[in-house]
Amino acid sequence: MTKILIVEDDVPFGTMLKTFLIKRDYEVELVFSGLEAFKKLKGNFFNLILSDVRLPDTSGLDILKQVKLENAGTQVIIMTSYAEISMAVEAMKNGAFDYVSKPFRPESILQTIKNALTHTEVQPIVEQKTEKAQKSASLQGAGFVKGVSEAALKLSDYIELVAPTNMSVLIMGESGTGKEQVAKSIHKQSKRVGAPFIAVDCGAIPRELASSEFFGHLKGSFTGAINDKTGHFEAANGGTLFLDEIGNLSYELQVQLLRALQERKIKPVGSNNEIHVDIRVITATNEDLAQAVKDGEFREDLYHRLNEFSIKVPALKERKEDLMLFAEYFLEEANAELEKNVIGFTESAIEAFKNYNWPGNLRELKNMVKRAVLLTQEDMIPLKVLPHEIATATQSNAETEYGLFKNKNEEQLILDALEKAGGNKSKAARLLSIDRKTLYNKLKQYDIKL
Repeated sequence: MTKILIVEDDVPFGTMLKTFLIKRDYEVELVFSGLEAFKKLKGNFFNLILSDVRLPDTSGLDILKQVKLENAGTQVIIMTSYAEISMAVEAMKNGAFDYVSKPFRPESILQTIKNALTHTEVQPIVEQKTEKAQKSASLQGAGFVKGVSEAALKLSDYIELVAPTNMSVLIMGESGTGKEQVAKSIHKQSKRVGAPFIAVDCGAIPRELASSEFFGHLKGSFTGAINDKTGHFEAANGGTLFLDEIGNLSYELQVQLLRALQERKIKPVGSNNEIHVDIRVITATNEDLAQAVKDGEFREDLYHRLNEFSIKVPALKERKEDLMLFAEYFLEEANAELEKNVIGFTESAIEAFKNYNWPGNLRELKNMVKRAVLLTQEDMIPLKVLPHEIATATQSNAETEYGLFKNKNEEQLILDALEKAGGNKSKAARLLSIDRKTLYNKLKQYDIKL
């Protein structure tokens, strides 16, 4: 029988997890400290260790290192909170199979456990990474951080699904959500990865020069054309052309773009010769293009040509579970750029992060972290170096919207959460930051029937 050791100082949670796994026919032992764990590991073999990263007397990293030293075949899954993502990443580097962010329901970790138990390769500790970890690392290398939230996992699934195809992709999302990074990730996972990725900001191109920018021109074709110019279409030949803020294109250029996409041919300004191009087009917008079509501001035929597959990039407020993961990533970037060695964030700074609404999304977070790293003279980023609006934030967006037990309109908040969750009680409970049992009690209290 498969033997699992749980190391968790939260007694109720550990007991619940143990009971759940025993019912799934696993042989499970539960300890509440690192000392107890080390005693259990002496003379006993476990197929899998589930350890909290932060324990009263030691760290989950110490347990991981001891396990890998004595038996590299034993898999270790680290349980971590948002504030400890950097420790989880360190655990992966030292041979952990995976990490899961708390709080979580036992059902959600079952597949991770099954994957770990079927992973039998024994490699050197530094090299022992799951396919998931390798893919995550490669994405991070591209500036794309794969989150752990439900919205992030859905986004990643969509990217992996559409990337190998040649379909045109329309990426939608608020300003600053990282739409270009999503486009780059699609390119890097596509069959065109060895060819150019050309990014174009459609809002920054003067209307009178747009045709030249996209399709190129010959010397002397118009005043100021002192040299031949290669357009974006030709530059991206064989690869991917990313058109950001596509809604800003003039109607005239929309016509030219549609023709180029349909015929896969372009004609530089001033030339009589057509150039065949093989490109994949990915577009992005923070506008409602479907509404722009209805309003007659965007060509419907072009819209359908560009929208063979659409991806919605969630706002940061919709993926708060990923907040500190992104913050840690931007911290590493800022340290490298500014030649500093700031280790992390103080608890008060982390609390302020979670309380803030982040209207500027990832762009705002990245700029703020870089500024904080520059100002910080200590090992950890303190609250005092954060911008005033972040440092003084008192309620997170979720709490403002769903501040159960702190709001007189409790019944309405529950109804709003249920509507946003599409009637899914588990999702609604997570939005309300309560467990399902409490939600059921509240539904009964207010006589809410679904």
